[in-house]
Amino acid sequence: MTSTVTPWTGMIQIDDTALACTDTGGTGIPVVYLNGQFATQGYWKRVIADLGPGWRHITYDERARGRKSKTSADYSFEAAIRDIDAVLAARGVDRALVVGWSYGAFLGAHWAGRNPDRAIGAVLVDGAMPHDWLDDAMEERIRKMFKRMAWFMPLLRPTGLVPRLSAEQQATSNIELGKISLERELGPVMDSITVPTRYVLASGTSLGSKGDEQEEIRASLDKVVARNPHIRISAKVPSNHSMILRKDHAAVTAAVREVAAV
Repeated sequence: MTSTVTPWTGMIQIDDTALACTDTGGTGIPVVYLNGQFATQGYWKRVIADLGPGWRHITYDERARGRKSKTSADYSFEAAIRDIDAVLAARGVDRALVVGWSYGAFLGAHWAGRNPDRAIGAVLVDGAMPHDWLDDAMEERIRKMFKRMAWFMPLLRPTGLVPRLSAEQQATSNIELGKISLERELGPVMDSITVPTRYVLASGTSLGSKGDEQEEIRASLDKVVARNPHIRISAKVPSNHSMILRKDHAAVTAAVREVAAV
């Protein structure tokens, strides 16, 4: 018989920082939610409400995100992967189902590929699609975009709505994601996944994209699904990238249930 885990909220120490974490406890399947690049755990509230108390929901704010997670000297993708393991270890979770949106989808794909014995499965929400979208012109566009946003970010940081990273740090993180997205980099990661994995795709644009750029990126999944029978597209919904967890959370919930049932 599975023992009941008491609900918990607190800080988890890792490396030179500490992450704000919430664990609803219970006896259900542990689901770990991986946030968008500069988002917070609050984005998952509708998905969690849809799934209900029969699941054990674990959320956390990444380094320098939200109101409480501490700053760090390392905001790299590999640090974010280590944070998943630190959260699971701190909460005593051996196996989990990972659900990631945007940047979190990349984290979920990498973690599931690296940990086939620990991953129950993965739900990847409008992210982790192998495509060569980063070039010199795009890199310059990213730096200019975050530089333009720099003036108002300090005003919003006390609310937790924007990260406590400089514009340069945010741009660097976004450019690193572009390199991780390259087909030669992400393609082998997706091919290595051996656990049930489902995509929920948005429609239209995302922050910084223009025209059909985002749809071209999503189309790259056709090759991924054709190569790997463990990966399927569960749904494509009307919401755009930014609104998918708000307006189409039911599709994410359905994908979680689908993965757990495999």
